Amino acid sequence: MAKTTKPLAQEAIKKTEETVRPIFAFGKENYILMIIGVGLIVLGFILMTGGGSKDPNVFNEEMFDFRRLTLSPILILIGFGIGIVAIMKKPKD
Repeated sequence: MAKTTKPLAQEAIKKTEETVRPIFAFGKENYILMIIGVGLIVLGFILMTGGGSKDPNVFNEEMFDFRRLTLSPILILIGFGIGIVAIMKKPKD
């Protein structure tokens, strides 16, 4: 009997070693959402740049346009919202 149980036990150990996978905090979908959120934040900050004047004595009205005052902060907030959703969402694995 000892001869039959020893190979079975070794086979069971091999099967459990093969099926053990590392456990990650986030799933693939979480990482994709996080990348999208960071991309929107970066895009918002890029859209916010510019509009300055090279001469400090000249006032430039370009810094008060729709892109810098409205669109870019909205994109940044949406990016942060997607990042929060990516962190809070349970992975399907």
